[in-house]
Amino acid sequence: MLHKTNGLVLRSIKYGDSSLITTIFTDVYGIQTYIVQGVRSVKARQNRAGFFQPGMMLELVVYMQPQKNMQRIREFQPAYIYTTVQESVVKNSIVLFSAELLLRLLPEHAPMTMLFDFTFNYFKLLDTTTTEHVANLPLFFIIQCSRALGYELKGDYTTETPYLNLQEGGFTDHAPAALPYTKDEDAIALNTFLREEDYDQLKSIEMNAAMRFRLIEWYIAFLKQHTQHMGNIKSLQVLQTILH
Repeated sequence: MLHKTNGLVLRSIKYGDSSLITTIFTDVYGIQTYIVQGVRSVKARQNRAGFFQPGMMLELVVYMQPQKNMQRIREFQPAYIYTTVQESVVKNSIVLFSAELLLRLLPEHAPMTMLFDFTFNYFKLLDTTTTEHVANLPLFFIIQCSRALGYELKGDYTTETPYLNLQEGGFTDHAPAALPYTKDEDAIALNTFLREEDYDQLKSIEMNAAMRFRLIEWYIAFLKQHTQHMGNIKSLQVLQTILH
C-alpha cells in the first residue's frame, strides 16, 4: 500500500550499479530503511542521488509493508530546498553531525512526530541563520533531542548544587565520583542552555570553542548512559575542527 510521509535523510550507501539504500527519519513511521532504485543510473535523465545526502528533507510516497525490514520509495521530491547549507562548510558540518546523532540515537520503526517536527524546523533554522550565529546550534540540538526522548538532567546549577554530575545525571551538591569533571563556568553555561528553548535567546550566549565542545562531549557521554546502540559520533571530530 502507498503512503505519503515527509522524511529527513540520515544516511545513504550505494547498492548495485545504480541504486541506494537509505536510512530516513520519517514523520509517520520513524526511522525506516528504503531501497531507491535507479537514482545513480548513467542513463537517467538526471542524477537524483543528491536528494539522498544526509540532511536532505523530502516529501515521499512509499510502499509500506510492516513485515519487511526494507521498504521501497515510489516518488520523492524536496520538502525544503537549502539556500546556504551546501555552500557553507560550517553549516554542512553541523548538518552531518546532527544527522549522525539522530542515526545513532533513535530506535528504528518508532514514530516520534514531535521530535520529527522539531528536527525539520531545526534544519531550516540552520539554513536561515547567519554563519556567525550557528556555533551553539549543535549543543542546542543535543539537549532538545535528549528531552524529547525522556533523558532530562536533574536539578539546576545553584550555589548549593554546583557540580555537573554525569553518574547521577544532573546537578548535585557533591563532586562526581569519577571522570569527567566539568568546570564551574561550563556548568553555569549548560544551566543557561537548559532554561531556554528559544534559540533566538540561546545564540547570544557567549562560549568559546573549547567550552562548547567540552559540553557537547559531556552530553554525548550522558546519552550513552541511556542508549546501548549510540556508539561513537564519527563526524564530531570534523565538527570540532571546523566550528570555532
